Amino acid sequence: MLDQLAPLYSAVVADVLDAHGYPNQCLGPSVRPLTPAQRVAGRVFTLKAEVVHAVPEHPYALEMAAIDAAQTGDVLVVDAGHDLSCAFWGELLSTACVAKGVQGVVMTGCSRDLWALNRLGFPVFGIGCSPADSKGRLDVTAIREPIVIDGVATKQGDYILGDCDGVVIIPEEVASEVIRAALEKISGENTVREELAAGAPVAEVFQKHGIL
Repeated sequence: MLDQLAPLYSAVVADVLDAHGYPNQCLGPSVRPLTPAQRVAGRVFTLKAEVVHAVPEHPYALEMAAIDAAQTGDVLVVDAGHDLSCAFWGELLSTACVAKGVQGVVMTGCSRDLWALNRLGFPVFGIGCSPADSKGRLDVTAIREPIVIDGVATKQGDYILGDCDGVVIIPEEVASEVIRAALEKISGENTVREELAAGAPVAEVFQKHGIL
């Protein structure tokens, strides 16, 4: 299904999820691309990060464990509680992920090292940037456990797709059906686009195809 995600985009997947009874699968608009690589797609690998007020005995321990455990095709999805105090992510972690075939990171936290990430081609989605290190400010407390971001529940094995419109989570149990339906909807949208470009009335095209 990773290959089938390639031609999809977030809006069409959100529409299909609506039609399948999953209307609450889009992360909030504060989660956006921070890098020129503005498209991410893959399997969900979850992390939970929480604010700390002192340097832990083993800083970065679970964060490093997650990256070492992630597999090709995974996307690290981090519930960082919309923390703005520091940068959870940076260039060196991204470099490690690229070497492993990890497809990107999506987080409710900040990044830094944008001067390097802008050249790396690794998608980083987050809520902002900060030069401050996460050590002693934000630490991973759980990996591979279910998380909730902006009211959207996700777990290991779900699928994620993000682009310049936003980020959508596809539950594993309906992923095959949703992806198939999204591919069909894209084909229908291509037909609608051609008819609209040729000057056909919008209402007429919508009545004919039910797509807008």
